[in-house]
Amino acid sequence: MIIDTELINKILPVAEKAGKAILDIYYSGDKIHVSVKADHTPLTIADKASNSIITNGLLELFPGIPILSEEGVAVPYETRKEWDYYWCVDPLDGTKEFIYRRDDFTVNIALMHNNHPVLGIIYAPVYHALYYGSGATGSWLKKNDLPPEQLFADKAAKEWTAIGSRSHASEEEQAVLAMYPVTKTIAAGSSLKFCRIAEGSAHIYYRYGPTMEWDTAAGQAIAESSGAVMTAGDGTPFLYNKPLLLNSGFICKVL
Repeated sequence: MIIDTELINKILPVAEKAGKAILDIYYSGDKIHVSVKADHTPLTIADKASNSIITNGLLELFPGIPILSEEGVAVPYETRKEWDYYWCVDPLDGTKEFIYRRDDFTVNIALMHNNHPVLGIIYAPVYHALYYGSGATGSWLKKNDLPPEQLFADKAAKEWTAIGSRSHASEEEQAVLAMYPVTKTIAAGSSLKFCRIAEGSAHIYYRYGPTMEWDTAAGQAIAESSGAVMTAGDGTPFLYNKPLLLNSGFICKVL
């Protein structure tokens, strides 16, 4: 499969369409009804609407490539382990941000190959910010109607800005960050933390607590395509399509 700008440009409208559906609900003025899934995470009609748009859009464009989505049907590992290419999708990353009317929620779409993300798209609907990247194209930001801007991780910084979550933090994370030249800490929701590293406004993101594969796949592709690196917390490769889709800790940082 050839991953290039032409391929990416086919997928970007799918992410934007899903983002528009989310915004229609976000700005509707209606109370956001929240249900709780079996894993005790929240679910809204915006998650469902976005998932439907993305799933239908990807199947129409690429009917031979399977989809692994947070809000899709669970696929047994015995089936998944045979996949070569597949899509890893989080239709609404940062559902808590969405529920509490904080704007840092995103649409995440990643193309996976051999248990690694090779293309990532993250759309932040409120900001009209479309981040995307692959090893072949580099990482880019398209905002509003402006021309795309190529993104580069800030490898030259002597003082680092750490980025983390508003709703997750731990003493373990603070201990790891102390090993790096971190002089400032900022917060962001959802996968936007990876985008901040890709655009050079942050330098390290360490997560000790659990995440799911669809939370990190698109962000990893974008960060790595900008010149950053992401590994498991112990420095080993951060792999996907595991028997259990729960991630261990990880660190994403500039080289």
